[in-house]
Amino acid sequence: MSLSAIKSRLMSACTAAGRAPSSVTLIAVSKVQPLDRLRAVLSEGQMIFGENYVQEAAGKWPDLRAEFGPVQVHMIGPLQTNKAKPAVALFDAIHTLDRPSLARKLAALAQQRGASPDIFIQINIGEEPQKAGVLPAEADDFITEARQLALPIRGLMCIPPENEDSTPHFKALAAIAARNGLDGLSMGMSSDFEAAIAAGATHIRVGSAIFGARDYG
Repeated sequence: MSLSAIKSRLMSACTAAGRAPSSVTLIAVSKVQPLDRLRAVLSEGQMIFGENYVQEAAGKWPDLRAEFGPVQVHMIGPLQTNKAKPAVALFDAIHTLDRPSLARKLAALAQQRGASPDIFIQINIGEEPQKAGVLPAEADDFITEARQLALPIRGLMCIPPENEDSTPHFKALAAIAARNGLDGLSMGMSSDFEAAIAAGATHIRVGSAIFGARDYG
């Protein structure tokens, strides 16, 4: 596929849902993608990207920002507490806050810096033991705790279980967000972003459908 094809599908999904295309932010997931592919997508005008690894992102985005201007980079992979300091300096948003220790670390760094990336709380919406994220039953208390730390909680993020219909999970995440007064919903990937848009996604994370299959070597 291509960036233009994904944008066309995004616009069609928004039209079908009665939403403005401007209400959905497309995050191009660029982890493990070669620089030539990144430059090609940047040259097409895409300026918001997602990365899974702090070290990888730190190795490429300072130079690409110098080359292309103020690109936004979002952290969408698990964040180790010991990588929080470089993460808050590098990323415009962190989508994977999932535990109290990380919340406290991010809050302390925000206080030191006088600024913080936008924060999304990751919810383990399918209650899968192998996945990170706050369990749905614990989400309200965790959101309250994070707010008490003065973190800028923008919204919630989820990755639904594979091989299941994503829509019920998206709707469940939207319900948690709504009852907590949050309007940010980071949900939907290459295979299901249209369903996510129909359920209210404000941020979709699309990688292989834009860049092509990843080569992990």
